[in-house]
Amino acid sequence: MRIVPALDLRAGRVVRLGEHGDFGRERAYADGPDAVVALARRYVEAGARRLHVVDLDAARGSGDNRELVGRLLAEAEAEVQVSGGVRSAEAAARWLDAGAAAVAMGTAAVRDPALLVRVADAHPGRVLAALDVRGGRPAVGGWSEVADLTVPATLARWADAPLAGLVVTSVDRDGTLAGPDVALLTEVTAATGLPVTYSGGVASLADVRAVAAAGAAAVILGRSLLEGLVPLAEVMALSS
Repeated sequence: MRIVPALDLRAGRVVRLGEHGDFGRERAYADGPDAVVALARRYVEAGARRLHVVDLDAARGSGDNRELVGRLLAEAEAEVQVSGGVRSAEAAARWLDAGAAAVAMGTAAVRDPALLVRVADAHPGRVLAALDVRGGRPAVGGWSEVADLTVPATLARWADAPLAGLVVTSVDRDGTLAGPDVALLTEVTAATGLPVTYSGGVASLADVRAVAAAGAAAVILGRSLLEGLVPLAEVMALSS
């Protein structure tokens, strides 16, 4: 299973939001673009081959971190998958042309699955669908709203897209360090043949192993790495 460190960007910093994506309780861990790039390089030097970069400002429609994401693409020396505010064919193409290994579409994929299919058709194998789940429903708009769809219904709407995989986040577990939502992960892996990347609640090496046992192809680690709860060298040794 691949270990993918997360860099969640807001106002030029790496931050972690409060539990369940609470923007009002964020904490900064890398304050400024140089510190962000240095953190990315530390992950790569430890063995990370891919980074998950989320532009939280773009996700909320309150600005963007486009310049900083561009620096990470140029300087991180690893594959970068870009997420947050990728809601048009133009936005997806811009990041892929700039060197992103993949883009993740969440809100746009839920609200306009036909757009997801068009973008994936134009960039086969380089588009991920992001399924952020809160209370059993897809969360959209920077997790500020919940769509009136079930998880199986959402996955069915994406079935025709030539996707690189799915990124499944348990919003209910995000930032809680309460352990992964194995039931959600199992539901998704049973419903798709695509590689599934899991995120949310992972707090230990045992949690990482549980995610692997549930069938995930990759796991995204954020707060647990930033706070040293999951030893960087040890978890990277588990990466395949």
